[in-house]
Amino acid sequence: MSTLEKMKILTDSAQYDLCDYVNHHKSSQINLPGIYEAIGHNGCKIPLFKTLMTNKCKNDCKYCINQSKRNFTRLELSPEELAKGFLGYYNRGLVNGLFLSSGISDDIDSTMEKQIETISLLRKKYGYDDYIHLKIIPGASKDSIKRAMALANRVSINIEAATSSGLSELSSTKDYNKDILKRLSWINSLQHKSTTYPKSTHTTQLIVGANNETDKEILSRMEKIYKKSNLKRTYFSAFTPIEETDFKDKEACSTDRTAKLYNADSLLNQYNYNVKELIFDENDKLSLTQDPKILAAKNMNIFPVEINTAPIRELIRVPGIGVKSAHDIVSIRKQKPFSNKEQLKRLGVVIERADPYIKIKGEYQTTFDF
Repeated sequence: MSTLEKMKILTDSAQYDLCDYVNHHKSSQINLPGIYEAIGHNGCKIPLFKTLMTNKCKNDCKYCINQSKRNFTRLELSPEELAKGFLGYYNRGLVNGLFLSSGISDDIDSTMEKQIETISLLRKKYGYDDYIHLKIIPGASKDSIKRAMALANRVSINIEAATSSGLSELSSTKDYNKDILKRLSWINSLQHKSTTYPKSTHTTQLIVGANNETDKEILSRMEKIYKKSNLKRTYFSAFTPIEETDFKDKEACSTDRTAKLYNADSLLNQYNYNVKELIFDENDKLSLTQDPKILAAKNMNIFPVEINTAPIRELIRVPGIGVKSAHDIVSIRKQKPFSNKEQLKRLGVVIERADPYIKIKGEYQTTFDF
């Protein structure tokens, strides 16, 4: 089988790993395997070569296309094959970076070694100095994590679930505390210690809807991780049933649910909210129709806030005011107080959302009625 044929199979198997923002999709403009346009926060499209090193896997994850029980073509790329295949794309200007993950072919350490060898070839033999995102395999040794972080711009380990019992619903071959949370802690402790890529970051991903975990359980786990680590962000993958897996008959998760989880997660990660400030229904789920920030605001007793005196913590809780605009408000008002809404609008404040929650020089901007 040719390298291109292998790449076609392995890149298709890699599509369930999220590598930027809420969604990614295969490029409609370039009909080559493995080219995905990751969509960033600002809406820009970043073409990445996204592949598995191998789709052989010893894990029995019940939702996964590569689970050990599934009967389909199993193969892997050698480090040299993968490095050359990627560079063929990169040197033609088709992609801006590499996203590399893998199933477990022999054992965890040898699989990690092959991934590290691949990015080492790119860095040291071929002089590639652009973006690499490497997935850390649960249970990987601390030494292999350290070496991977010295070569990659970003690493990530999928925590997959919010609780140990939740992971047990998905797989019998992984220990939540030992194989995942402990490795996440190692990644955090090693961050910024690489002299090659001192600004390296790390992320994680959860599968939503494959087990019985609630939104509150998911967000409570993320709150704990954000407080203890420098985790850059979390990706929420909506469960989709796959034929010939244990969960083939399970109901798919709505992307509306993951969209609201992204909204709520940003409040924890970027706006310093606590889970107790968020509003959940009787089943500990987020509303699928209402913005979690607006719902949280309706339960707070701080509004309306005075734009010219409110601390950052209160300003960023105003719907329509983001973190950057809140800091801009504080910086500008030191020189001259705000006098009207148009001044806020020029800073990027969404006035239609913010109106009921603010005062300017003691004046209410709209009728304050909850």
